[in-house]
Amino acid sequence: MKKEHRKERENEEKKAQENADFEIKKEDEGLNIDAVKQENEALKDELLRAMAESENLKKRCAAEIEKNSRYAISSFAKDLLIVADNLDRALSVAANENADNNQALLEGIKLTKQELAHVFEKFGITRMETLGQPFDPNFHQVVQQVSDSSKPAGTIIEELQTGYMINGRILREAMVVVSKL
Repeated sequence: MKKEHRKERENEEKKAQENADFEIKKEDEGLNIDAVKQENEALKDELLRAMAESENLKKRCAAEIEKNSRYAISSFAKDLLIVADNLDRALSVAANENADNNQALLEGIKLTKQELAHVFEKFGITRMETLGQPFDPNFHQVVQQVSDSSKPAGTIIEELQTGYMINGRILREAMVVVSKL
């Protein structure tokens, strides 16, 4: 009986050891599965962040390309402004001279100026209206200050060179005369 009892006890101890080993193995596998799951979640998160960053980069690049295409003609437009200035001067001189002799010249200059205005409009170039406006250093360059008690200080009373904008951005500042007290 003792032998049987001992054998039973040995079998029970063996089973208990096997169960303990199985539980340890199960816990180890569980830890590995949990670790793999955590790593998988971290990698998914990294992937989603990388995809979002890629999408943001695409949007920034598209905006930069659009901005560059809108303002690419700025240098060309600045050169055209000189032509517009010369046309304005020619109109002033032709209008002040003998009207009979210069009528055809005056008409030709007016038509040329109108065509130039249409081209400016097509490319988003607009003339700034400055007379009577308050001085703004972002848009105007003061050439002279003149005492004028009829206007508040800092009011533009004369425009020496017209300022222009291209698609809402300054292309050239207006050169102006400003009132002072």
